[in-house]
Amino acid sequence: MIDGSEISLEQFKGKVLLIVNTASRCGFTPQYKDLEKLYQKYKDKGLVILGFPCNQFGNQESGSNKEIQEFCDLTFKISFLMFEKVKVNGKDAHPLYRYLKSEKGGWLNSSIKWNFTKFLINSEGIPVHRFPPAAKAEKIEKYIKELL
Repeated sequence: MIDGSEISLEQFKGKVLLIVNTASRCGFTPQYKDLEKLYQKYKDKGLVILGFPCNQFGNQESGSNKEIQEFCDLTFKISFLMFEKVKVNGKDAHPLYRYLKSEKGGWLNSSIKWNFTKFLINSEGIPVHRFPPAAKAEKIEKYIKELL
């Protein structure tokens, strides 16, 4: 977690997950607002959103985990779960992202191209959709509703 505590993804068994690599200084950062609205609308029906800050694209998440948390709290009042900063590409990519990319490749190759790439995971833990950074919450919502 962004506060340094550890949790197991096992606790989300039976839930629909939306996993997003995030950044505080990106052209897509305003998506935090729409992701939070989506979370508020569907959290009681089984949606969990997991945000993973990443600084691999244009140095757009250079702050500490504490600074990232403060930014999310103050600017967007984020209540979905935020995790420590991770790498999503390369040999040091977080194991979760290695798995997600192996299951749902992208254009030309499986690498994450930019911040706010989104993965939708069904209640059985299977990645079913990958959305590019520009995909808006309204587009993703219909897929979430189908899975809930």
